[in-house]
Amino acid sequence: MAVSHDVLTHLSVPIGLTSASGAFLMAFPALFSIVNPLGAALIFAQVTAGRSRAECLALARTVAFYSAMLMIASIWMGGTILSFFGITIDALRIAGGLVVAVRAWALLQAPETEEARKQAQASQGGLSATRTNGMELAFFPLTMPFTVGPGTIAVAIALSSEGSAGVSTVMFYGILSAAALAVACIIWIAYAYAEQLMKLLGTTGTRIVSRLVALILLSIGVQILISGVQGVVMSMARNVVQLTH
Repeated sequence: MAVSHDVLTHLSVPIGLTSASGAFLMAFPALFSIVNPLGAALIFAQVTAGRSRAECLALARTVAFYSAMLMIASIWMGGTILSFFGITIDALRIAGGLVVAVRAWALLQAPETEEARKQAQASQGGLSATRTNGMELAFFPLTMPFTVGPGTIAVAIALSSEGSAGVSTVMFYGILSAAALAVACIIWIAYAYAEQLMKLLGTTGTRIVSRLVALILLSIGVQILISGVQGVVMSMARNVVQLTH
């Protein structure tokens, strides 16, 4: 039984997050892919058309700040919320992996549909950011749900639930927060230069980037899903070992 216990202990280590660098390299592309700041920037440019350069820069800065706060709050408080509702980490991993994979598959098949959905969110059903006070739209809908939606929050919580065998919990959360800040910085830059980016990439270029990002996101969703299934299987196997010990 000692051998079986050692094997279970080895297999129960989370997939892909065995070190500080591994945690960042998993978190950054996961958050970047689901936010897709490059594709979102093109829509941001459309819904802020008519605004002055100063107003667009202020909106970009504010949206990036709110986005960072939402992602970091999800990383640090996600576990507490799960405990309150009695949701297991493995259940969240499976659900989060499915959410990410489904979103990625839809984007991979028809990125133009995702663009239309996000544009509708950003425009508040036809009411664009050309209103008198555009900063009123900074949090809703430009940050939530346009930039950081339920999918991003689910990914942030799922990543925080992975854990890392190589670093302490506080340092692990700090690394994930650094990844969230890096994504927020990219949001800031992409939104600030949205018009130039739109001219550079164009519609075709944006959809090509969106499909590449969707493929990465699909792989990450499958990875998180596998981690959740692994956790359930290992938990069941551990219970069997204890009963037969």
